[in-house]
Amino acid sequence: MRDKAITLWNKEGTRSVVASLISILIGLLVGSILVLVMGLFTPSLGMRGAWDGIRLVFFGILSTGRDAAGELTFGFNGVNIGNMLFRAMPLILTGLSVAVAYQTGLFNIGAPGQYLMGTMATLVIALSIPAGSMPKLVIWLLAFFGGMLAGALWGCIPGLVKAFLNINEVLACIMTNWIAGNLVAAVFDGSRFRNMVETTKTGYIYKTTFGLTRVAAGTGLGGGDYTYVDGAGVATAKMGLDKLFPGSQINGGILIAILIAVLVYILMSKTTLGYQLKACGANRHAARYAGINDKRNIVLSMAIAGALAGTAAALYCLSGNTEYYWTSAYQTLPAVGFNGIPVALLAVCNPIAVIFTGCFMSMLNVVGLQMRNLTAYNEYIADVIIAVIVYFSAFSLVIKNILSGRKKRRSQASAPAAPPDPGPATAEKGGEGK
Repeated sequence: MRDKAITLWNKEGTRSVVASLISILIGLLVGSILVLVMGLFTPSLGMRGAWDGIRLVFFGILSTGRDAAGELTFGFNGVNIGNMLFRAMPLILTGLSVAVAYQTGLFNIGAPGQYLMGTMATLVIALSIPAGSMPKLVIWLLAFFGGMLAGALWGCIPGLVKAFLNINEVLACIMTNWIAGNLVAAVFDGSRFRNMVETTKTGYIYKTTFGLTRVAAGTGLGGGDYTYVDGAGVATAKMGLDKLFPGSQINGGILIAILIAVLVYILMSKTTLGYQLKACGANRHAARYAGINDKRNIVLSMAIAGALAGTAAALYCLSGNTEYYWTSAYQTLPAVGFNGIPVALLAVCNPIAVIFTGCFMSMLNVVGLQMRNLTAYNEYIADVIIAVIVYFSAFSLVIKNILSGRKKRRSQASAPAAPPDPGPATAEKGGEGK
């Protein structure tokens, strides 16, 4: 048993996981200290409020509110857990987007732009098809794969300039992000694809469960050719998850995201294509010398990364309970695209581990809302904790090296002593004896 434990510890993946867990633990501890300090120096909080905040940092996902005496209560909270899984869905996919590119030696900071293009394609398809013209499942599939394809095509752009012009993919991704933001804003700058539920929200593309139907020219919303009809759109099926987590936003999209993560793991670890992609990432020139088409694989890697980010947008937009505010697209890029970076880093770019780190990051977001609702803290304290964890995740390699150094010292200490060198005198005696 001891030998098996030592063998498991000596594996590179084990030390990487332990390093990430230590980074998370340090981040939570530092966040708790910040909560404590803020509580002690804020009269409305005090020591009791600080203690409540610390408990919510670690167990907020299980918080069920306060009892009659005003004390925090904990237990199974289906709404919190369901919302956590719903929020984790796009994080898992954008984390996969960053992880796939990173394994092939590329840094995909273009996930926000790819996410935006997936959003645009998904909404345009889902909201343009007239009600009753085809089954809702077909509309859902068209919108889903349309978002995936749009993300893939947008991801190809930095891949192409990297492969054929040797332009740094980070610079190319930054430019394509802002091009995507302005392009999406331009496409939605009109009434054709809007289907607001609230008339005051003139900039909203609101819920794919509200479909569009053609009417006479100039009589639609805002003088356009389309208006909305209730219940004519599409949404991802709940797949029974609403029974497990009643009252939450969860749907079957989280299961699709997990399935995609497993498929990406199989692709990267068990297939020839995955080996070629990682070989290009390890050494592009050596891979070319071995007969691998490095340019094709660079473009393909970024296309896969873009497709994953576009899929994140498609699943989020097709949830049926989400809204898209297009006027912010050219001002701020979607945070979910950037949040995929820490998700991938904490997971050491392992597709299976991305599932858990995505859920963890989502859990912290829910914890922030719990702190706002149940204490005098605001939800931004959770963002501070996330930032600290991300900061320490950058030191995970240092932590892993420390663990590796300790392992080497232990192995050297436990190794049997080498036999003494017989020396020249012994050798001469042996020669005379002969």
